[in-house]
Amino acid sequence: MNINKFNAEGYYDPTPHEALTNIVKKEKAASKPAFRPLVYICAPFHGAVKENVLKATQFAEFAFDRGCIPLTPHLLFPFMDDSNEKERDLAIFMDIILMGKCQEVWVLGDVISKGMSIEIEKAKKRRQPVRYFNKDFEEVEAL
Repeated sequence: MNINKFNAEGYYDPTPHEALTNIVKKEKAASKPAFRPLVYICAPFHGAVKENVLKATQFAEFAFDRGCIPLTPHLLFPFMDDSNEKERDLAIFMDIILMGKCQEVWVLGDVISKGMSIEIEKAKKRRQPVRYFNKDFEEVEAL
C-alpha cells in the first residue's frame, strides 16, 4: 500500500502520512510474528504408540498456536522400530541432537517415561528452559 504524502488538495502533509504508515507497519507486524521460538516437544511415545503420536500431534499444534515452531520427534522417525533397543537408543540420540537446536523444551503429560527423563536431564544440563504441561495442556510445576 502506497500512502500519499500529499493531502486531497495537493499540499504536503507529513503528519497523516507518518501516522498511516505506522498503522500499516503495525498491521503487517501483527499478521505474522517476527520471531517464533523453536520448542522441543517431549512427550510419551513407548507403549500406546498410536495414542501417544496423536497426543504429541495435538501438543505440537498447541505450541504452534502459541507462536512457537514445534519440533516433535514422534513424527520425524516413523521408520524406526521402538521395540528394537538399538533403534530406540539411536532415535533418542538423534532426538537429543535436535533438542539442542531448540530454545525451550516442553514436557507433556502426568507421567515421565524413561526416554523423556533422558531428554529432560540433558536439557537441564544444557540449561535449556523446560516447561511442563498436564494432559489438558495447562502449564504446571515440574513433576
